[in-house]
Amino acid sequence: MTALTVKNLSSAYQKKIVLDSLTFSIEEGTLTGVVGPNGAGKSTMIKAILGLQPKMTGSIEFFNGKLKKLTNHLGYVPQRGAVDWDFPTNVLDVVTMGLYGQIGWFQYPGKKHRQLAFEALEKVNMAEYANRQISQLSGGQQQRVFLARALVQDADLYFMDEPFAGVDAKTEKTIIAVLKELKSKGKTVLVVHHDLQTVPAYFDHVLLLNKQLIAYGPTNETFTKSFLKKTYGGEIHWMGSDQFVESL
Repeated sequence: MTALTVKNLSSAYQKKIVLDSLTFSIEEGTLTGVVGPNGAGKSTMIKAILGLQPKMTGSIEFFNGKLKKLTNHLGYVPQRGAVDWDFPTNVLDVVTMGLYGQIGWFQYPGKKHRQLAFEALEKVNMAEYANRQISQLSGGQQQRVFLARALVQDADLYFMDEPFAGVDAKTEKTIIAVLKELKSKGKTVLVVHHDLQTVPAYFDHVLLLNKQLIAYGPTNETFTKSFLKKTYGGEIHWMGSDQFVESL
């Protein structure tokens, strides 16, 4: 079964085409890195798929059309810079918000819900900060909190926008461990990613994007010199087995 099918997706920002006729299908149970240069439309693509960004054309289908009510089945981790971290709430409450699709927005979370939120914090090594105000956290800690909020949903399909951006090595290690655990449980994860050196180690599939879809498929078949050259236009160096070895 495919987890996500995108057909002829186009989107514009201030009358400028950002995404141009994207068509692809994401296989269920895969961990996909979404890769491309700045301005390629990676974040816009995720937002358009989730209905957070208007689309000009196209259709989106989840799990072969079998998934109609999406609230409890889709998880989203936005870019850290898009979040108001000065909002007066603590870490545990932020994670508990991930359960509101199950609880109901006008119902108060019970002990069971808060326990689930606490367990999600434990998975990202943030349980000791449960009562800390979110504004008092470091960038890496904030990212782990939002990862926990997505985890507590127990979604089937996750979208994560630059979860590794600006985090320390400890947080990066925690995030990739969680992503691989999700995959092992049959979850499907799409991750906007910028570090080309870690793509082969982190993702079993890769989607190369530069306003148009360049390629999508297994990493060992798709993350190649020729496809990267089409994606980046020769503005990077080709990464060999362990280092950059020649200019595109």
